[in-house]
Amino acid sequence: MADPDPDLARVVREGVGRLNWRMRAERDRSGQSTLVLAVLSRLHRAGTQTPKEVSDGEKIQPQSLTRVLAAMERDGLVSRRPDPADRRRSLLDITEQGLTALRNYSEERERWLAAAMAETLTETERELLRLAAKVMMRLADS
Repeated sequence: MADPDPDLARVVREGVGRLNWRMRAERDRSGQSTLVLAVLSRLHRAGTQTPKEVSDGEKIQPQSLTRVLAAMERDGLVSRRPDPADRRRSLLDITEQGLTALRNYSEERERWLAAAMAETLTETERELLRLAAKVMMRLADS
């Protein structure tokens, strides 16, 4: 096993972080807020959750999420139903409309990224980035 390389870790963290921030900045300003998109993404990836599980997962106060969830439910992005195991709690699911909003957001970011890569990177750099992306996914799954 190789010795840890803190300089490489810092450069990768900075690169991934800056790209993530830039992709978020490229979102359609008339679209959903970042919190709404984070909730939709969580429900899509993790499946049905309670509001408490969502707030814990997103590291926000449950009170801050209450209004957002009410608006998301009103807009048809999520559905809420009583928890059969504990009727005092509710369960949240992403709806088809929520999936569509999440898909549209992802497609927007991917269009921007594809155009930026085509405009900025050489063919060799794009292939290197393809390899690096596979390595990062493997690292994330480790």
